[in-house]
Amino acid sequence: MTRQEINSWQSVKAEVMRRIVERVWLPGDQIPNEVDLAEEFGCARATVNRALREVAEAGLVERRRKAGTRVALNPTRKATLEIPITRQEVEQRGWRWRHAILEREETLPPVAVTTRLGLSGKLPMLHIRTLHYADNNPFLYEDRWVNISAIEAIRAVDFLTIDANEWLVQNAPFTRGDITFSAANATELEAELLETKEGAAIFVIDRTTWNADIPVTLVHLAYAPGYRVHTEL
Repeated sequence: MTRQEINSWQSVKAEVMRRIVERVWLPGDQIPNEVDLAEEFGCARATVNRALREVAEAGLVERRRKAGTRVALNPTRKATLEIPITRQEVEQRGWRWRHAILEREETLPPVAVTTRLGLSGKLPMLHIRTLHYADNNPFLYEDRWVNISAIEAIRAVDFLTIDANEWLVQNAPFTRGDITFSAANATELEAELLETKEGAAIFVIDRTTWNADIPVTLVHLAYAPGYRVHTEL
């Protein structure tokens, strides 16, 4: 990459990562300092600093104050999981998606929900239960609690035209989340909705999201038997 091509922190990051991957800089090597890199790339030192922070967060370099930046001896790569939109997931598998709202009400949440979210049990939340279909076959049962005080606009949403999952992904920012993946035996209710036997093996996801320290939503997802999850690193 020529000097003229380095004009943003993304470009600097790409060049630094190229040199690491192609072993121009070997594991344990100390790389040039920010001033020298800024001179080489013809950019501001702040641009280099931002790029190196990104590379460090990816686990490819180790930065120590006064000791400089070294290529990590044992690089780690962090996986980033995006919240999938169920409609898109179904359609990408070649099926026709639709959903049915089983319940929608503002009500006081149970203790298990308030404890998980750290909220007062005296504040009502939006409780939405949805059944997603793939070619008219049950695909996913979604049991969701939404913190209305954090997302007031959700009150006006018509969930006949868009489901809660897709609306929240598009409109409710979050900064962190807690996700649990597990195998479970279908409860009586889940078995009835997913058209399987009670106790059948199903795949379950329990996910909580926050925007800073404010809880946004808690959702329990129960997939029909045979569901497989795929992700990439």
